[in-house]
Amino acid sequence: MPELVYPPVITAAKTMFRVLDLRLRVEGKHHVPRTGGAVMASNHVSYLDFIFCGFGAHESRRLVRFMAKHEVFAHKISGPLMRGMKHIPVNRRAGAASYNAAVEALRRGEVVGVFPEATVSRSLVVKDLKNGAARMSQDANVPLLPVALWGTQRLWMKGHPKNLTRRHTPITILVGEPMDPADYPDPTTMTAELKTRLTALVDRAQREYPDKPAGPDDGWWLPAHLGGTAPTPEAAAELDRPVRRTPTA
Repeated sequence: MPELVYPPVITAAKTMFRVLDLRLRVEGKHHVPRTGGAVMASNHVSYLDFIFCGFGAHESRRLVRFMAKHEVFAHKISGPLMRGMKHIPVNRRAGAASYNAAVEALRRGEVVGVFPEATVSRSLVVKDLKNGAARMSQDANVPLLPVALWGTQRLWMKGHPKNLTRRHTPITILVGEPMDPADYPDPTTMTAELKTRLTALVDRAQREYPDKPAGPDDGWWLPAHLGGTAPTPEAAAELDRPVRRTPTA
């Protein structure tokens, strides 16, 4: 079927990049195959990460189909756009159906985008990963590409007000070397290697990032181990823990 929705959305995103004068740095874009299926597995520091992860495949002329929460598809504005771009809804009550849809897309030659941390990382370090990305790669026999994003949290980070009009922000997109699913005996082993590679890419993006916090009140977008004021992984886990309500009599 013709792509009627995705190309205009990409054009709008690129216009936004120019208007805001975002300082985009993209490395490793040649790793995205021009044909055939692939899984792009990205770290997750911002609600806008899908835009920038998808941009990493732009030079290869690939449209990335992202797996996203079912609630996004139910929204009256985002829902039609998500369906029009052929993204894949994830319903936690029917996880098998979502997984199967992603594997079928990969076998058809699509590129599927996944955030294996499952949620945005408040600590800005790579969390423990779900093994779905590795399982899909092995079941569909397609490469798995680690993708590191950095700087996107300054536009819209969990627990902080969004700033979608922030100008001149450096954004780093690093696409790592593809992982061949045949090289790993099982998804657990492949997921462990994915975390190692993803962590190394994120660390490099952080070290090479051109901006520093402007002052003590501006350290929120930097992880604690680099001197920032983002919560530690342990504190972030507590913030993300579901609140249990005490039943009333």
